[in-house]
This record gives sequence, structure tokens and C-alpha cells, in this order.
Amino acid sequence: MSDLIEFKHVSFSYHQMEEESEPIPVLHDVNLSVKKGEFVAVLGHNGSGKSTLAKHINAILQPTEGVVYVDAIDTRDDNMIFEIRQHVGMVFQNPDNQIVATIVEEDVAFALENLGVEPKEIRTRVDAALKDVGMFAYREHAPHQLSGGQKQRVAIAGIIAMNPDCIVLDEPTAMLDPHGRREVLKTIQRLNKEHDTTVILITHFMDEAASADRVVVVDGGKVLMDDVPKAVFLQVERMKEIGLDVPQVTELAYELNKAGVPFAPDVLTVEEFAAEFKRMMEA
Repeated sequence: MSDLIEFKHVSFSYHQMEEESEPIPVLHDVNLSVKKGEFVAVLGHNGSGKSTLAKHINAILQPTEGVVYVDAIDTRDDNMIFEIRQHVGMVFQNPDNQIVATIVEEDVAFALENLGVEPKEIRTRVDAALKDVGMFAYREHAPHQLSGGQKQRVAIAGIIAMNPDCIVLDEPTAMLDPHGRREVLKTIQRLNKEHDTTVILITHFMDEAASADRVVVVDGGKVLMDDVPKAVFLQVERMKEIGLDVPQVTELAYELNKAGVPFAPDVLTVEEFAAEFKRMMEA
């Protein structure tokens, strides 16, 4: 797999409104690459820089220093912004901020209509996108009648109708109940596995990150860890030092080992924990 997203020595500072005030540094010499088809979760406490990093991927923000490439396109090239956003779509935390129409299918079609896509092609893409997120049956509903999870899936459909190579989701489940979270996460996983869509998920839910191919931990505007979920979450003490948790079953396994119980420390799911517990009981 080739790199779709590449950060090279990226630093970024926000400039305050007051002319004489000093810029506020947020990212510091970030080096990071994401391959086509990967599912990467990005973790970090509030203010760590993870959302700022996400906004660099589709050129909402541009580096103060360094360079970000999207499919080998330099995001600093203002003439290529449209092209970059054809490759990368972004879904934000609050779906109400992305839904603009009064009917679900009209909302999914909105961006395509603005791009001048032929009506027949719009119909095909809208139907396919709604089916992909499991919302085709709701195509004629009003968005305000939907649950939070359903609205977020409609917002995702609006992005995938554009046929991007990559979807960046900035805490898309933060405002949802557990059922809505599961709906959205299943949608994200299906897009990644069945359509080979590159997914970059910014989240503070450890169980969501555990389902990714890689976990990137950001702290103080720097990439602190970048590895497979098991390798990252095994570092329980280090994660806690920077204000992050690990999956509950991983922490339970860690506490059991601290208490002298030889339990496999790298469990990430309830199913893995149950299998290890069964193995111990049968030993």
C-alpha cells in the first residue's frame, strides 16, 4: 500500500486576534503517514492537538512549517484545494452542523448538485451512499426526525457520495448514546473493510480505537505513540500519565497481573477477555 496522507515535519501555530500577541503553538514537528485503505485512530486529551492535526488533512488548516501531502498533493497549494477535498472528506462531531436540507436524500445530494454532477449520476450515488450507511429506508424522512446516530450516518453518506479516498471523522460519536455510537462505528468499519476507504478516526473512546489497524497518540502537539492497538494499550501506565485511558478489559487484565494473577495482558475486547478467562479456568 502506498501513502495517501503524509505529514513531514509539520508545525502549526494559531494566530490570535491581537496583532502584537504571540502565536499559540499547537503542533510540533509532526511526522506521520497513512496508507491507502488503513483505519487509523487518533487519541489525545482535550487540547492535545488531535483535531488541529485532522484539519490539516483536507487543508482546512495549512502548516506553519513543514508540509502535508494528500495523494502527493501539497496542501499549501491553494490552486489544489478542490482536488484535495475530492480525495478527503471530513465528518465533524455535531451532525446538525453538516445537515443543510429538509429531506435526507436531498441533503446527501446537496454537494453533488453544487458540483454540477448529472442528475442520473446523483441519483445513483445518493442511493448507493444511503445503502452503504444503512439509511436508504429513511431517504424521504426529515433529518430532524432522526436519532443522533442516524443523523451522523446521513452526514457520513453525504461525504461518501463524493467518492473520497479518505474520510476523516473528528469525534463523530462524542454526542451520541451507546446505541448511536455502535451504529456509527459499524458504518465506519464497513466502509473501511468493504470499500477499502481510508479512515482516520479522532476519538476519545478507547473501545473505538481498539478496532483500528493503528493507534496514534498525540500529546502536547507531538506524536507520542504510533503502533497497533495491542502495543499501544499495553502501555497502561504511560497512557494514564498523559491523561488517557485504555479499554476497560485491558485495564482489568493489567490489575489482575499486578495482583499476581497470570492473565494475558493484551486483551482488548470482552470476547478476548472471556476466552482468556476460560483458558485459565480450564488450565
